[in-house]
Amino acid sequence: MTHLHIRPYREQDARALTDIFYDTIHHTGLAHYTHAQVNAWAPLPKEYHRWQQRLALWPPIVAELDGRAVGFITLTPSGHIEWTYTHRNYQRRGIASRLYRRLEEQARQLGITSLTVDASRFARPFFEKQGFAVVRENRTIRAGEKLQNWHMAKPLFEKGAS
Repeated sequence: MTHLHIRPYREQDARALTDIFYDTIHHTGLAHYTHAQVNAWAPLPKEYHRWQQRLALWPPIVAELDGRAVGFITLTPSGHIEWTYTHRNYQRRGIASRLYRRLEEQARQLGITSLTVDASRFARPFFEKQGFAVVRENRTIRAGEKLQNWHMAKPLFEKGAS
């Protein structure tokens, strides 16, 4: 892999990040969810305008390879990781781990004391490797389809620190 660049979000990234979201769910998600569940999670056609607004609200950290966005992760002010997606052609190469490390650094600098995430079936093992623990199982209904994920948390302070 050539040089991976981790950088802040730029407004012109919105379309590429939207494509990564949809592509990841509609391809990688099928290993863990039904077609109907995937379509409920990421309904087509792609909602570029809506995603542009959402990304502006919580500007992500972007992974770029050879000038092309290949992944992103977002942090809300409350310490919740809203999205973590890596393009399907670049998964299992450490990109999400690099994005996560940058996000955790940023969270610590902001004084956030713990992180949370609602992890899908395919994201849960990744977050467990990052030190997250399951708090509870979530079951939601979206577009008439039952979806399952896990609310996970990770403290960002060292035990015994004051």
